[in-house]
Amino acid sequence: MSKFLNRFRYFKQKGETFADGHGQLLETNRDWEDGYRQRWQHDKIVRSTHGVNCTGSCSWKIYVKNGLVTWETQQTDYPRTRPDMPNHEPRGCPRGASYSWYLYSANRLKYPLMRKRLMKMWREAKKLHRDPVEAWASIIEDADKAKSFKQARGRGGFVRSSWQEVNELIAASNVYTVKTYGPDRVAGFSPIPAMSMVSYASGARYLSLIGGTCLSFYDWYCDLPPASPQTWGEQTDVPESADWYNSSYIIAWGSNVPQTRTPDAHFFTEVRYKGTKTVAVTPDYAEIAKLCDLWLAPKQGTDAAMALAMGHVMLREFHLDNPRQYFTDYVRRYTDMPMLVMLEERDGYYAAGRMLRAADLVDSLGQENNPEWKTVAINSNGEMVAPNGSIGFRWGEKGRWNLEQRDGTTGAETELQLSLLGSQDEIADVGFPYFGGEGSEYFNHVALDNVLLHKLPAKRLQLADGSSALVTTVYDLTMANYGLERGLNDENCAASYDDTKAYTPAWAEQITGVPRAQIIRIAREFADNADKTHGRSMIIVGAGLNHWYHLDMNYRGLINMLVFCGCVGQSGGGWAHYVGQEKLRPQTGWQPLAFALDWQRPARHMNSTSYFYNHSSQWRYETVTAEELLSPMADKSRYSGHLIDFNVRAERMGWLPSAPQLGTNPLYIAREAEKAGMTPVDYTVKSLKEGSIRFAAEQPENGKNHPRNLFIWRSNLLGSSGKGHEYMLKYLLGTEHGIQGLDLGKQGGVKPEEVEWRDNGLDGKLDLVVTLDFRLSSTCLYSDIVLPTATWYEKDDMNTSDMHPFIHPLSAAVDPAWESKSDWEIYKGIAKKFSEVCVGHLGKETDVVTLPIQHDSAAELAQPLDVKDWKKGECDLIPGKTAPHIMTVERDYPATYERFTSIGPLMEKIGNGGKGIAWNTQSEMDLLRKLNYTKADGPAKGQPMLNTAIDAAEMILTLAPETNGQVAVKAWAALSEFTGRDHTHLATNKEEEKIRFRDIQAQPRKIISSPTWSGLEDEHVSYNAGYTNVHELIPWRTLSGRQQLYQDHQWMRDFGESLLVYRPPIDTRSVKAVMGRKSNGNPEKALNFLTPHQKWGIHSTYSDNLLMLTLSRGGPIVWMSETDAKDLGIEDNDWIEVFNSNGALTARAVVSQRVPTGMTMMYHAQERIVNLPGSEITQQRGGIHNSVTRITPKPTHMIGGYAQLAYGFNYYGTVGSNRDEFVVVRKMKNINWLDGEGNDQVQESVK
Repeated sequence: MSKFLNRFRYFKQKGETFADGHGQLLETNRDWEDGYRQRWQHDKIVRSTHGVNCTGSCSWKIYVKNGLVTWETQQTDYPRTRPDMPNHEPRGCPRGASYSWYLYSANRLKYPLMRKRLMKMWREAKKLHRDPVEAWASIIEDADKAKSFKQARGRGGFVRSSWQEVNELIAASNVYTVKTYGPDRVAGFSPIPAMSMVSYASGARYLSLIGGTCLSFYDWYCDLPPASPQTWGEQTDVPESADWYNSSYIIAWGSNVPQTRTPDAHFFTEVRYKGTKTVAVTPDYAEIAKLCDLWLAPKQGTDAAMALAMGHVMLREFHLDNPRQYFTDYVRRYTDMPMLVMLEERDGYYAAGRMLRAADLVDSLGQENNPEWKTVAINSNGEMVAPNGSIGFRWGEKGRWNLEQRDGTTGAETELQLSLLGSQDEIADVGFPYFGGEGSEYFNHVALDNVLLHKLPAKRLQLADGSSALVTTVYDLTMANYGLERGLNDENCAASYDDTKAYTPAWAEQITGVPRAQIIRIAREFADNADKTHGRSMIIVGAGLNHWYHLDMNYRGLINMLVFCGCVGQSGGGWAHYVGQEKLRPQTGWQPLAFALDWQRPARHMNSTSYFYNHSSQWRYETVTAEELLSPMADKSRYSGHLIDFNVRAERMGWLPSAPQLGTNPLYIAREAEKAGMTPVDYTVKSLKEGSIRFAAEQPENGKNHPRNLFIWRSNLLGSSGKGHEYMLKYLLGTEHGIQGLDLGKQGGVKPEEVEWRDNGLDGKLDLVVTLDFRLSSTCLYSDIVLPTATWYEKDDMNTSDMHPFIHPLSAAVDPAWESKSDWEIYKGIAKKFSEVCVGHLGKETDVVTLPIQHDSAAELAQPLDVKDWKKGECDLIPGKTAPHIMTVERDYPATYERFTSIGPLMEKIGNGGKGIAWNTQSEMDLLRKLNYTKADGPAKGQPMLNTAIDAAEMILTLAPETNGQVAVKAWAALSEFTGRDHTHLATNKEEEKIRFRDIQAQPRKIISSPTWSGLEDEHVSYNAGYTNVHELIPWRTLSGRQQLYQDHQWMRDFGESLLVYRPPIDTRSVKAVMGRKSNGNPEKALNFLTPHQKWGIHSTYSDNLLMLTLSRGGPIVWMSETDAKDLGIEDNDWIEVFNSNGALTARAVVSQRVPTGMTMMYHAQERIVNLPGSEITQQRGGIHNSVTRITPKPTHMIGGYAQLAYGFNYYGTVGSNRDEFVVVRKMKNINWLDGEGNDQVQESVK
C-alpha cells in the first residue's frame, strides 16, 4: 500500500512490540525528516568573525547552501596553548550564535534609503541645476526647505533610492561644505576599529583625504580609563584572558565576567580548580558573584573609598610594620615613589607641589638635555641623582631611557631612597585635600576637615635661583595621604583600623557599607598572596567603576593596590580592564591606511566627548561648576568660568583638539596669507593674536562654526552611545525631543566666559546625516540617507581583541544580499563620485590644520613647569609649545578616488612607526607592489593598489610588526636606540614570519611581540601588560619613566587629585526641578540610574534579534529593588516612566531582590524601535537609556602638553561618564502606544 494512504492509518497501525511492550516497530514514511536535513545541509564552510564590540573576537564556522547562510557554529581549531594551560576554544555566546537570523530578517536593510522629503527636493533641484553642488546649495541655503526635512528626522518617511543618486547627493553635500565652510565641518563617527578594522578604515580614509574630522570613540564610550594614561602613559594595555589562569588571587571588581566576557569566562572558572581564590565586588548580586568565594557589595560609586582602605591595610602591614623585600624593591625600581616633590608654603602649612627637576638644582646635576624634564631622587649615599628613565632621557639623547638603577649623569649604579624619615632636616606640616565630608545627599559622608594636615619628613635644598625649598618623596606623601602614623605624632593619622580617620577600614565602612573586617581580610589575603607569588594577584575591572564622573579615582585606587603589591608586569597579576574591544593589535600597520598617512599628514582627529558636549549644546544646561570640583587648597580665582571654558582654554593651549578648528574656512587662510605675503602658519599666528581669527569653539552658535555633514558607520550613535540623546535630537538634528530642563539663560545660571552666549541656541546644525548599517537601527531612523552595508558574513575584514593573542578574518562567505555593499566598496564609491563632482569647485588646495601637542612625540615636553595661557598675555603664542601645532596639508581633491585606492608615497619617503619610534618601510612597500599590483597611470602611477578590502588587509598585515616578523625586528631595534639595551631578541625567532590574509582564513594566527605593546606574545608566558617594562627595563611613557602615582601637573594639584583621594559621586541636580511637576497621581522617587552591559545583546546589536527577544522579556526593561518598588506601588512587569530634566523613557519594571535600595539599572543599550509606548511626560514615543543622561566633562581630563598627560586619539581626553545621574521613577497611569491616526505626521515638539 502507498505511503500516502498509510499516513491516514497511522494510529491504526500495529507493529511488532519489544521491551515488554514499551517499544513498537513500525514502517512509516520518514520523508518529514528531509525538511530538517535540508535545513542543516551545506555546500561549504567559511571562517568568519562577529565584528561587534564585545571584545570576544570569536572564530565561527559559517555554513553556506545555495549561496545562503544557513547556520553557524564555533570554530575549534585555535593554535593550542602550552600544556599547562586550558585552550582558548570554544569561543562564542548565544548572541553570536543568533547572528545569521539578521541576514534575511525583516530588520535587514536591503536598498539605499533616502528621506522622502529630501528626495523630492533633491530631484526638483536637479531639474533646475545641472551642477549637483548648486542643486544641494539651493536646498540647504533655503531655511524653510532645510527645516522641513530636518524636522522629519526620526519620523519615518524613507523611500528606496539608488546608489547613483545617494552617492551624488552625498558627494555634492561634502563638496559644498568643504568649499563653503571648510573640510573640518565634515565629520565621521565609527567606534572600535579592532572589531572590523578595514571597515573602520574605509570611512576614516575617505574623511582624512578630504580633510574631514574623525571623531574618537573610546573616551566617548567611557571605555577609556584616564587612570591608565595618568599612571603608565598607555591608553590601555591588559592581560589576555588566558593569563587569569596564572593568577592565584583574583578580585573581579565591577566586571560581570560570565555575562559580558562570556567566551573567556571558562578561564575564570577553571583557575578555581587550581585553588585560586576569587572575590566579587559589585553593588548588586550580579552573575559574577555566583562564581566567587566571597561577595563584597559596596554602595555604588564608592569603590575608591574601599580601595583606599585596602591600601591603608597593605601599606601598614606589608610596607611599614613588616616590610616585604619584594614589595620594597618593586616600588623603589618601578614606581615614582623615590622621586622628590617640592613643598609650597601656604598659610601655616605646606602643600605638595610639582616634582623636583634637575633644572631646579645648581648645574642641573650635569644634565644638559631636557633638565626640566628629569626627575630627581636621593640615593642610598644621600646624594642627589637624576636616575635613568625619566621622560627627559627619552627625547634628544640616546641610550639612557631605561630602568637600570643608574645615575643618569655618571652611569654609576645607584639605589634610590624611598623615604626621608630618619635623614630629614625637619618635620613639615603638609596639607591634603579631603572631599569625603560633603556631596550628594544620596550618599554617605564622614565629616572631617576639608584640609587634613599630616606630618612629613623633609629636606631643605638650595635651588639654582639661589632660593631654598623643602622637598619630600612621593613615598612619604603616599604614606601620609593614606593616614598612616609613622611615629611623628600625626593627629590625622589612625592609631588603629577602628579609627574613623580618613581612609581607614572603619571610615570606609561608613562610606561603602562593607564591614571593616571584610576589607581588612581581603587586603591581607591579596597582599600576602602577591608577596608569596611575586605579584600573582589580579584585579579584573570593568564599566562598573569606569562610568562614574570620578572614574580615575576609582581606578587609581585599584592600581595603587596592585603597585603596592608588585603585581603590575607580572604574569598572573596586575590590572585587567575590559571595557570595549580597544586592542587593535596591528595598529601601526592600520594607521596609514585609516588616516591616509601614506598620502598626507596629519589627519584631523577630535575627541567626541568635547565635540558632542559643544555641538549638541549640552553645555547650555550645565549644573556642575569648577568651583565645587576644586581642591579646598586651590586659588579659586584662577579657575573661574563654566566647564566649557576649560575646554576652550585647553584647545587654544594645544592640549585638546578642536572641530571645527577655526572660525573661518581653513582653505581660505592660505589664500589670504598669500595675499599678505606671509606663510599660512605665520598668518594664522598673527590673526589669532589679533583676534581676527578665533577658535570656532569660542562661538559655537555662530552658523559657520558647527559641523554640517556627519557620517556614522559601524555604530548606533543615536540608539546606543549618544549620551545626552535628547539634546542631540534638538540641537544637532532639529527634530522633536524630550528635554525637560531650562538652559542657563532661562534658569539664571553661570554663563561661560570664553564662549559667546546667545539666548536662543541653534537647532538642527547638521545639514546631512548619513548612516551605514545592515539593520534598521535608531540611528538610521534619524538619518537622512541610510546605506545598506554587508554583514559580517558578507565582507572581508580583520578582527583582534585584548582577550586573546590571535588575529581573525571576517570572510565573505556569501555575496552581500540585495543591494548591500561592504563598507570599503561604499566609501570607494563615494570617493569616486566626490572626485567627479568637485571639479570646478575644488582643485589642489592648501588646508591649514591645527594639531594638539601629541603624546609619544618630542612635543610632549612643551610645557614643563606651570600653566600659561597666551591669550591672557602670560606667554607668547608659539605653535606646538604654548598652542596647537599649525600645519599645512596639500590636498588634491579631484584625485581623492585615486588616492583612496592606492598606497601613497609617504610610506617610502617618511616611513612608518608608532608610539614614538619609527622605521623604514621600503622593503614592505616593495612586497605590497607584488601582492597588490600597481596603478598603471594617473596621480598614483606606480603605487600599490587598494582596490579591494583584501588589498587593504594586506597593507595592514605587511606594515605591522605584529604580523610581519621583519618589521617587528626593525621596530625593536628602533626602541633599542632609545633604551641603550638590545630588545631585538624578542622577535628574531619570528623574523621570517609574514602573516597573510589567506593564512588567517585557514586558521587564526598568533601575533608577534611588538614594542607597540607592553607585553610579550610568547610560547612560555601569557600576554600581560607591563611585562616588558618590568623584565626588559623599558620605561613607562610617563614623566618619571615609572608608574606615576603622583600627578604633579598644576591642574591635577589644584583639583585635588595629585594623589589618590575619595571623591563622592557628583550632584547632577537633574531631579528636584522635575519631581512632581507633571504628576500622574502615582508616587515618585529619585533613584541612581546605572546602565550596565546586558545579557541579551552586545550594546544595541542583537537587542532587536527575534531569537534574543524570545529568550528575554523583549523590549525595554528597568531593574529596581523590592523596597523601592513597594514604596512606588510597582509590581514586576508594570509599565514605568523614568525621567529627569534631560528627558524621559518608558519601560517595564523588573523587581528583584538582587538590586539594592536606591539604585535602578537599565541595561545598555535598549533601543526605541521595539515595544515602546509613549511617555506621559513628553507625549512622545518613550526614549532610550540615554534620554535621561547628559555629559559633564572633567577639567583634569583636558590637560595636555605634559608628558603622559598629552593628547592622543582615544588616548586621553574628556570622557562620557553617566553613572552619577539620578532619575525620577513612577508607575505609568496610561499606556499610550501612539498608534492612532496622525501619529505618523511631523508635529511640533511639546513645549
